[in-house]
Amino acid sequence: MKRFGTLLLAAVLGSVITLVATQWLVNDQQSAIKIEHIDGTPASQVAYTVNELGQVVPLDFTGTAEKVTKAVVHIRSIQEKSKQSNQQIPDAFRFFFDEPMEKQGPRQSSGSGVIINKDGYIVTNNHVVDEADIVQVTLSDNREVKAEVIGTDPDTDLAIIKINEKDLPYLSFVNSDESKVGQWVLAVGNPFNLNSTVTAGIISAKGRDINIINSGNPGVNGKAGTRTAIESFIQTDAAINPGNSGGALVDINGGLLGINTAIASPTGSYSGYGFAVPSNIVSKITEDLISFGAVQRGWLGIEIRNVNSDLAKENDLTVNEGAFVAGFGDVGDKSAAKAAGIKEGDVVTKIDGHDIKSSSALIEYVGRKRPGDKIEMTINRDGKSLVIPVTLKNRQGSTTTVKREEKPELASLGWELEDVDTKVLKRLEITGGVKVSALTNGKIKRYTDIREGFIITFIDDIAVKSVKEANEILKKKKAGDLITIAGVYEDYPREYIFALRM
Repeated sequence: MKRFGTLLLAAVLGSVITLVATQWLVNDQQSAIKIEHIDGTPASQVAYTVNELGQVVPLDFTGTAEKVTKAVVHIRSIQEKSKQSNQQIPDAFRFFFDEPMEKQGPRQSSGSGVIINKDGYIVTNNHVVDEADIVQVTLSDNREVKAEVIGTDPDTDLAIIKINEKDLPYLSFVNSDESKVGQWVLAVGNPFNLNSTVTAGIISAKGRDINIINSGNPGVNGKAGTRTAIESFIQTDAAINPGNSGGALVDINGGLLGINTAIASPTGSYSGYGFAVPSNIVSKITEDLISFGAVQRGWLGIEIRNVNSDLAKENDLTVNEGAFVAGFGDVGDKSAAKAAGIKEGDVVTKIDGHDIKSSSALIEYVGRKRPGDKIEMTINRDGKSLVIPVTLKNRQGSTTTVKREEKPELASLGWELEDVDTKVLKRLEITGGVKVSALTNGKIKRYTDIREGFIITFIDDIAVKSVKEANEILKKKKAGDLITIAGVYEDYPREYIFALRM
């Protein structure tokens, strides 16, 4: 009996010590990482993990979720008249981008976006707003505002839009290079039009190239084109679904690690893998689009392949990792790498001291640079390691800044204009006009019956006498503004009037 009393006393003392120690640990870590709790919810009910310093810390996503959801918006894109079908959208995006199946009439699609600046700049995916006539943003407090597309980059499937609001909650970028496989992450977005959805998972892999962004330069004279897409995705198992496109991938402190872009799924819904553009790429593209209106991308001008055992054996390589220089394509005279002394058959193993283990790693690193930037490439040539300095160029083969000559709204019209010969004006008995010399796949071709050869005489009842005047009128327009275009054809002198939105 005496022994039983001793054991009971020891058990009670052990429980008390455990409770006191737990409470002390919670209070200490609560002050260190500033975990927020509602109505004094006990932190002792959360799970614990060990950080890099060996400290026990609470694994709690509530504070992060509350912070992040305020900065993630719902985006609705509207094409007023669509002749496209869902089947024309790449398979990788078709289900991930929440899009109805209508083939005719207005088409509404939805996705997500992340506020990155208190003055209303929002980053999203290019395929969320591509070819949209109207972009509508719903904030976390249910306010609905119209957005303007500032710039897009099909090569990374990123876009920047802006709303006229101030003092908005926003997310700060963190260094995605420092993220690690196995690290906890949260995905935040609006899947299936369910606003402010948060899911948790880990980083499953980094540097994934899944060949879903189909941008590039078309081939000429029977030669294959050059693929210009930059893919080095962060792969995660945090659940994402249709409508998450353009949403945030964040670390457990709410820092922006990436923009969710695609899923790998046989059904179109979550099945274990999602892919996000890393924040270091997003940050660079964002700064370029806001500052220059166009992406300033450093360009090596080489064709590369991943090194593997088969390639190494085939080419007598002494390394099994890196980016193999397969050639220079049809841009050899503009290639920065060739001008610096890089040769076909070289294997790039490092850039600026950073390991390059794959072609996607090289493309990602160089894609963060601008024309004129200098890098040091470590290459393996015939078993010997060489360091070669390279000055990056743009795609035109120079080191100058690439400028966007017109607003994206003008480019989205998809036409080329030229001044009309005075003899033609005199024969048609009109005082001025500009001729539509060519049409591409833009709004004019999609939403009007204007054909090549149409001579524009008025835009919004303002007489047009030169291409410069036409562009000056259109530059004052904002996305979604309605414009009217009046004019004639040389062979059909009666007046035609068309209307569409910018």
